[in-house]
Amino acid sequence: MLGVVVVYLGLIATFLGGVSLLRPLTFLAIHSRRQAALILVLGFIVVVIGESLPAKEIRVAPPRTQLDQFAPLYQFSEFHSIRISASKAQVYRALKLVTAEEIFFFRTLTWLRRFGRPGPESILNPPPHVPLLDVATKTSFLVLADEPDSEIVLGTLVAAPRGWRSRGKPTPDGFKALFVTTTPGFAPAVMNFRIEDAGPAACTLTTETRVYATDASTRRRFALYWRVIYPGSALIRRMWLRAIAHRAEAR
Repeated sequence: MLGVVVVYLGLIATFLGGVSLLRPLTFLAIHSRRQAALILVLGFIVVVIGESLPAKEIRVAPPRTQLDQFAPLYQFSEFHSIRISASKAQVYRALKLVTAEEIFFFRTLTWLRRFGRPGPESILNPPPHVPLLDVATKTSFLVLADEPDSEIVLGTLVAAPRGWRSRGKPTPDGFKALFVTTTPGFAPAVMNFRIEDAGPAACTLTTETRVYATDASTRRRFALYWRVIYPGSALIRRMWLRAIAHRAEAR
């Protein structure tokens, strides 16, 4: 989280410095283009510092969930939860059926993530009225585990060595091996949804994402990307959970 804060402080300073090069923002005590240029340079330096902050490596032992089985080692993660007044079966069904249209800001945030480009069908550009999990598993995500009324785990590769191509259809065991490989250049990502009892007629739905970069160079490259997209990603996850809760409780 510290890295995210530092990167965004740098981005804000860079933006304000860039704008002030055109017209000094005197209400921010920027009275000259020389000051603006200094702020822009300092902002860029802060971004580099934020990107360079080390990402702590976390190891899970012993594994407790299916997510732990597939991603026992990671450097980047986010976690969100929501309490839902519905049964585990209702929540599981809602999780499977919720669409992008039900998730507030989803279309807007994914449009920004794509820089406004249409692009092929994917979780960032889903067709209307199709369950979002179906879109994910038909495009870039692999179902690693699916325990009805309990936990769903999906995996994808966010980075791979240049020229690398998977041989044949990937398998859950093959994906799991990426989290223990020493081959440089890989960054597998795993996301889960987990449903747990939370009292009479209620349960807790959580979602967690973990990313493991296999070497220092890949870790540095991914760090900047992760720290820039984190606020939008976190908002999407929270709105996704709310959409699932709304659908489950409506039934």
